[in-house]
Amino acid sequence: MAEAFESAARLPAHLEVSALLRQVQAEGGFATVLAKGEPDAGTILLVLTERGGDSRAFERMPQADGRRIWTQVMAETGEGGAAGSSAFAEWIARRRRQDPDLWILELDIPQGERFIL
Repeated sequence: MAEAFESAARLPAHLEVSALLRQVQAEGGFATVLAKGEPDAGTILLVLTERGGDSRAFERMPQADGRRIWTQVMAETGEGGAAGSSAFAEWIARRRRQDPDLWILELDIPQGERFIL
């Protein structure tokens, strides 16, 4: 008797990136690739902004049940906040150095979380 296996296949990174770019642009937003990663299995880091400000970084994080969900991992805050724009940019650069296979996309559109959550 053949055993059934639940497929854990995931969409290649370059296809997911292309779909996100087109979706944001179709909704009137701006989307660009800041860094290309490994085409098939690269991790995707999203920088969501609104009119070039209020930046938030999201990455899929593994969960105890095996799922991977989008989680905010960094945010740029305004005056008096924990992270300014230079700290945010430094964090993004450090994250890229840690993982050269990482894709980094910037999506500039109101309520960008609607594309991933």
